Amino acid sequence: MVFIFIYAIVAVAAMPIFPMTIAAGSMFGSLLGVIVVSVGSTLGASLSFLASRYVGSNAVEEWLSNRKQFRKLNVLAEKHGAIIVAITRLVPIFPYTLLNYGFGLTNVHFKTYLFWSWLCMIPATVVYVVGADAVTRGLAEKRIPWVLVGVFIIAIILITFLVRHTRAVLKMKEEE
Repeated sequence: MVFIFIYAIVAVAAMPIFPMTIAAGSMFGSLLGVIVVSVGSTLGASLSFLASRYVGSNAVEEWLSNRKQFRKLNVLAEKHGAIIVAITRLVPIFPYTLLNYGFGLTNVHFKTYLFWSWLCMIPATVVYVVGADAVTRGLAEKRIPWVLVGVFIIAIILITFLVRHTRAVLKMKEEE
C-alpha cells in the first residue's frame, strides 16, 4: 500500500515513474509487481487528470498549451476519445505525465479515461516489471528464468499487435 501511494504521488508530482516501475519488479516479483504498478499508475493518472480538470486547469493549460504534442493530443481526443486514450497508452509517443494532465483538459469523460488508461497501461507494465524481475532473478540465481523471458516476449508481441490494430482502427475512423 505504501509503494502504491508513493507511486501515485510521484506520478502527480510529474516525476519519472520508470525507476519505480523497475523497482517494483525487482522488489515484488512479476505478479505482485504488475498489480502494484497497475494500481499506482492508474491512481496517479486519475489524480493528475482530476487535478488538471478541476483544480489547476488554467495553470496546467498554460503549461501544456505551448507544447506541440499537447495540441495534437487535444485535436485527436476531440475526434476519437477512447481510441486515442488507448493508443497513447499503448504506444509511448506521449510522455505519461503529459497524458495524465493533458487528458484532463480535453472532453474525454473521466470513466472512459480511467478504464482505457488502466487497461492499455497493463501491457507495458508487464514488459517493464517482468523484465526487471527476470534480470533480478537471473542475477540472484545465476540462471536464465525462461518462464519470465517467455512472458516478457509474449507481452512485447501483444503490444506490437495491439498497436497495429489500434492504428488501423484509428485510420479507418479518420477515413470515415
